[in-house]
Amino acid sequence: TLLSASSVGLSATFLSTQVFNANTAELICHHQVPVNQRFPKEGWVEEDPREILESVHECVERTCEKLQQLNVDVSNIKAVGVTNQRETTVVWDKETGEPLYNAIGESPPPPSEMVASGFSKPYQVFWLDLRTQSTVERLISKTPGRNKNHFKNQTGLPISTYFSAVKLRWMLDNVDEVRRAVLAGRALFGTVDSWIIWCLTGGKDGGVHCTDVSNASRTMLFNIHTMEWDSELCRYFDVPMEILPDIRSSSEIYGYMKCGSLAGVPISGCLGDQSAALVGQTCLQEGQAKNTYGTGCFLLRNTGTKGSVAIAGAMVQWLKDNMGIVKSSSEIESLAAAAGTSYGCYFVPAFSGLYAPYWEPSARGIICGLTQFTNKSHLAFAALEAVCFQTREIVDAMNQDSGVPLMQMQVDGGMTSNRLLMQLQADILCMPVVRPLMSETTSLGAAMAAGAAKGVDVWNLSPDHVVPVTSEKFQPQINPEESEFRYARWKKAVQRAMNWETSEPSSPGTAPLYLRSRSQVVLHLLTCLTALVLF
Repeated sequence: TLLSASSVGLSATFLSTQVFNANTAELICHHQVPVNQRFPKEGWVEEDPREILESVHECVERTCEKLQQLNVDVSNIKAVGVTNQRETTVVWDKETGEPLYNAIGESPPPPSEMVASGFSKPYQVFWLDLRTQSTVERLISKTPGRNKNHFKNQTGLPISTYFSAVKLRWMLDNVDEVRRAVLAGRALFGTVDSWIIWCLTGGKDGGVHCTDVSNASRTMLFNIHTMEWDSELCRYFDVPMEILPDIRSSSEIYGYMKCGSLAGVPISGCLGDQSAALVGQTCLQEGQAKNTYGTGCFLLRNTGTKGSVAIAGAMVQWLKDNMGIVKSSSEIESLAAAAGTSYGCYFVPAFSGLYAPYWEPSARGIICGLTQFTNKSHLAFAALEAVCFQTREIVDAMNQDSGVPLMQMQVDGGMTSNRLLMQLQADILCMPVVRPLMSETTSLGAAMAAGAAKGVDVWNLSPDHVVPVTSEKFQPQINPEESEFRYARWKKAVQRAMNWETSEPSSPGTAPLYLRSRSQVVLHLLTCLTALVLF
């Protein structure tokens, strides 16, 4: 009998369902549908929770149809796992089952900024929903010494627009429907996993309101030591604890599918996307780590530590859409390889500030070390190096925190198809980089957690039984001294990027220089050169 575990996954732009063979970890079939993002105002990004749910049902049914076409009985699906963007925030009415506001997600630029900056695709994520910036400033002002890290010992997080509690606080302050429902005792809060599980297990007719520790840990309301919601944090954010989901483990039976082709199948796995990828990469022993290279980078280590790089693949998109240096993102590898060096050029892509380990929102992107010999190939090489340097900074911070040096890096995500990037990463980290040949590691991790749950027991996660993932290994090819020299220059460039953002308003109708088109930037540079000649 074929034992299968299915996972439902939500990314920034797609919702997908995959079915895996629990004996071999082989992907049997999948289905994917786009999820629309909405930009009601500049700096805002939202998704409709109803549309997310409709997409879940569509993906599940289409996947089951594909299984039947493969002559696989749907009854072989023994468990369902859920994986999702962790910080995206939903509030809904438990009596009607309807969302009270759109889900607030991790933000790309709004349409007007995409026009100004040349972004042609709205899903190029900038990771900051700007509506909550004033909320963050107000919250920080309440702490002793205006310290954004005041709660870091309890949460592991700085006070930032990134995390769910800030988005929930904004809803409570600005959305009448949410505020009234909370006062009436009708509101439920959750990240997207909570919304999906509640709906799939019955919704207003007995749906299970829960989340797992990996998602709860990204809300800023969760105490990482007690592994529970923290009453002090809830008082600080003025969030009633009654609206919060129950915190459960990442692998247990939460409830059962209530309708559709999988009715009666247990939902028994729940992991935030990056944690799911850590499991899917089989980083199940202490000290192992993986880095996901996508629009941003997300590095997790099996010690409970995590670091986020806001801009990775989005930097390549910027070089394509804004600067016209390449016609497609895939060209960046050959262009960079043509130079084989950055020729001393360093690119700090702090388009919306710097994330881990700096958490500095005032930083802005810079390119430095330019000479008259610098060309677009050097710039492309510097862009790829920037991804690697940012990863190195997080690895160094994790090594310092844990006291145990990382020995090799597992990698996944769309950018890992770039072999030059993978080799550069090995060189800059001075350690092997291991890339799996199967790309769906996030969904695999959710399926593994679901299949391993007590009462399901179709997937054995003990080290002796885990199916090894077929991988390719990139070994360092430069000496450590050269790596350290380049890394030191990068750190110097990062300091140049700090404290650029000011509160001074721009002239009406004038976009900041970093948002202007290539022709506008060229004109601005020519004007500066003319001024130098004349004066």
